[in-house]
Parts: sequence; structure tokens; C-alpha cells
Amino acid sequence: SIMAMFVKSADNAYKILEVEKSATDDEVKKAYRKMAKKYHPDRVVTENEAIKKGAEEKFKEVQKAYETIQKERGIP
Repeated sequence: SIMAMFVKSADNAYKILEVEKSATDDEVKKAYRKMAKKYHPDRVVTENEAIKKGAEEKFKEVQKAYETIQKERGIP
């Protein structure tokens, strides 16, 4: 079912942001900001293309995870 798929992706989203499902909206936001900063393409300064690419992928994953949780919880 679509709902089951959504729940699965939400579970995964919490793992990606490294927060518990029981985390408050604020904790979720903080975790997101921290990770988004860490993997932001502008902050990953390296000559190594593989690392750069990996960080970019992770950055997108983190954004998507946050959006999923926002939708699930109705965080503005």
C-alpha cells in the first residue's frame, strides 16, 4: 500500500538524519541543519571528485529525508 511505503520511507528518513522517531520537530530541524551544513557542496572543499560527489548525494538525501518528515508531521 502507498501508506506502508510512506511509513517505510519516513523510517528511513529518520535514519538518514540520525534522529529517533520520537524526536521533537525542533530536534529534527536541528539535525537536518547540522547535516545539511556538513554535506553542503559549498562546504565540502576538496580536490577529490569522488568525495565531492558523495557529499552532494548525501546532501540531496538529507534534504529529501527532511521533506519526508516535514510532510509526515506537517512541519511548516
